[in-house]
Formats: sequence, structure tokens, C-alpha cells
Amino acid sequence: MLVIGVAGTELTAQERDWLQHDACAGVILFTRNFASRAQVAELSQAIREAAPRPQLVCVDQEGGRVQRFREGYAALPPLEIFGARYRSDREGAMAAAREHAWLMASEVRATGVDLSFAPVVDLHRGNLAIGDRAFDADPEVVAALTRAYVEGMHDAGMAATLKHFPGHGSVREDTHFDNAIDDRTLDEIRAQDLVPFVAGIDAGADAVMLAHVVYPQVAPEPAGYSSRWINDILRDEMHFRGVVFSDDIGMAAAHGVGGVKARIDAHLDAGCDVVLVCHPELVPESLAAVEGRALNTMALTGLIGRGALGWDGLLADQRYNAVRGDMPGGFIA
Repeated sequence: MLVIGVAGTELTAQERDWLQHDACAGVILFTRNFASRAQVAELSQAIREAAPRPQLVCVDQEGGRVQRFREGYAALPPLEIFGARYRSDREGAMAAAREHAWLMASEVRATGVDLSFAPVVDLHRGNLAIGDRAFDADPEVVAALTRAYVEGMHDAGMAATLKHFPGHGSVREDTHFDNAIDDRTLDEIRAQDLVPFVAGIDAGADAVMLAHVVYPQVAPEPAGYSSRWINDILRDEMHFRGVVFSDDIGMAAAHGVGGVKARIDAHLDAGCDVVLVCHPELVPESLAAVEGRALNTMALTGLIGRGALGWDGLLADQRYNAVRGDMPGGFIA
């Protein structure tokens, strides 16, 4: 099944038609889709009303440089501040990470959006795409903060998505623009990058997003196209039973297998549950590519958000106002 991108702040007639397709299970929103809290709530409602089945409305609202909704929202600091604090104040760092997660998820849910793809659990080891989006370079520190972050998201009624499996942080290349190859052994990756994923799964994470990185000592293809990574390691060895998302198939590192249909087929054939098609210009070809496939779009219903207060309720909430005022880095937008 597919989660698609749309072009602007309102749905076009063509986009409403896309939402009728049996394979369309949701929409991912970006800065281009945001004008205000009220507008994005209206867009989320319009997406649901345009589709004949439940739709998962998603966003990347991590904090720092990856925050799609800004005006009227807390200015969330990047995750690396919690790793830095963990060195001298372990319990304080975990409590702050939990509150960051709760605040982020509560605002997203108040907007009518179900899911923010968070947390990033890659290691902070110099990757150009990850950088300060990661908690820390130490796997055990990342694991502890991952547990806290998943708890905070769940407390706000939002599912948690661990990304980017099996670890994007230990290669330098940014897969938005370049191919990335991590030539370590599986034992090395298990001992380092997989540690936070194990912790997040143990904490009850609901979904995992795959990396467009090749690990040639484990499998010849990128992780998202790899049954070895998805079925043998993530499902069988790590006992993950949640939803597996691809990363965006429009990224440069996804192109190696071929065109749009080849990319979608490779992900789904490998065991990926949901393919992200973030660029609207790729959506028509993507929908055509899945014609005739048996797809279970209802598998995403477990990720739909729960118990949002709405903005009026959230703004009156004592915890919300306390967290916005207390969080390190300055949370007031």
C-alpha cells in the first residue's frame, strides 16, 4: 500500500481521485502543505472525507531542522540536546526526552494529524542527513532515550516509528542525494546500530522506517528492498510485529533498482508494508504500479491517533503549558 504526498494547502480534484484508489492508505504532509494550525486541520479532515476508507495522515515533526509545522507550534529542539544532557543527568535527560515526545505528539494530534514519523534512533556519527536529529553516538545512550521517547509519544496517543532501520548514522552520505554503502559486518551492526531498535521494539514501538542504505556484508540491495533485513532480521530475529515503512522512493538512493514501478515492487516483494511516495508527480505512476496487487490498507488503522484534545483543550492543559515553558532550548514558537 502507499502513503502519498499532495502538492499544496488544499486538495485538488486529481488528489481527491487518488484518495479513491484501493492502494492509497494515507497522506504525508510537508511544509508546502502548511499555512496555519486551522488550515492543516481542515486539510486533514478533507483528506479523510475524500477517501472511502480510513486514511493515515502523517508528518515529520521531529524538531530542530526537521519540523514541518512551525508557526503556532512549539519550537522543538533537536534530539541531540538530550544525549548531551544524559552525560551529566541521566534521569533528567530521559524525563526531558519523554516530555519533548509528548509535546510534539500532542500538538500534532491536536491538529488532526495521526502520526509523526519519530523518533530518529540512528547513531550520531557524522551522517549528513542525520546530524543533530540523532540523540547520541553511544548506542546505549540512544537506547535509553529511545525508550523514554516512545513512552512520551504513546502517552499522547500517538504511535511511535523507529527510523531508519537498521541504522543510517554510521555512513556519511545523505541518501536524499547519494547512494550510501555501509560495509560493516552484521555482528558489528548488531552490537551498535541495532541496539536502539531493540530497545524501541521492547518499549512497544508500532512501526519502523527503513533506510535506503546498502549493507553489502549482509545483503546486496538497500535495506528497504531486502527480505534478509525485513523478514530474517527485523521480523524473525528481532520479533517486530508492527508496520514496516519504506523511506521516500523519490530519494536518490532509491533509484538504483529502476523506475517507480521497480522501486515499489522491490519494496513490497521484500516484505515492506507501506511505500512512501512523497513527491506528487510520482503518485499517478505509483498507483498504476500496484494495480492487481493484493493490499491490506486496513493494516494502518492501528496507527491512527487516539484521544486528541484539540487545540482549545491543549492550550488549556496544565501539562502542556508547563512543558512548553520548561523544556531546554526554548520551546516557545
